[in-house]
Amino acid sequence: MVLSATEWQLIRSSKIFRNLADRQLDVIVQAARTYRVSRRDYFFHQGERATTFYVVLHGNVRLAQLTPEGRQVIIHYLGPGGVMGAVVVFCNADFPASAEAATDSVALGWDYEVGVALMEQFPRLAINSMEMVAERFWELQERYTQLATERVERRVARAILRLSQQPAGRNGGQNHRPIKITRQDIAEMTGTTLFTVSRICSRWGEKGFLNTGREQISILNLAELTAIAEDLSPSG
Repeated sequence: MVLSATEWQLIRSSKIFRNLADRQLDVIVQAARTYRVSRRDYFFHQGERATTFYVVLHGNVRLAQLTPEGRQVIIHYLGPGGVMGAVVVFCNADFPASAEAATDSVALGWDYEVGVALMEQFPRLAINSMEMVAERFWELQERYTQLATERVERRVARAILRLSQQPAGRNGGQNHRPIKITRQDIAEMTGTTLFTVSRICSRWGEKGFLNTGREQISILNLAELTAIAEDLSPSG
């Protein structure tokens, strides 16, 4: 399998491959299969047996869980370098959420047997997987706390910053790179309604914090948005 320089950089920066040498990564990549999924199609569905884990190379993927009441909740939104299924595959469990391609997407995938063999060959891969379990648990715990205690403007600002992968510090910078996501997705990520997210984004657009399109958002004033996320400013 031949990857471009940009794709190799994504592999190196992916959390599951941290602290692995290039020669080790080459072995891992050669053991992968390539999965191409069109927009609105699925890598896997909630309730299916988890047999493969994936690393996104191109596109965006939403991980969404359907509650017993029939409500869809987005639990994660992944871009290039994001990892899907690495936890449940090695627990011999079912996928707890569905992975839908928000845009045309490409991912590398490894099945259970191949993954176990690679972890035996490269123990760092197993350590990274365990660290990801801890990180995901901490993230979910933090989001539950936010849903219970934070005002909705702060939750929306945090979600947009998280999606943009911008640091939480007040660096005063700007970011015009669009985030490929719908307002409905943000509503499902933050436990609120489409109407509320639309109202907030429209207000922030009027103030020059954001530029919003039909299925994308660009941050125009990172400092102001970060201040709202950190509850340091009444601007929201």
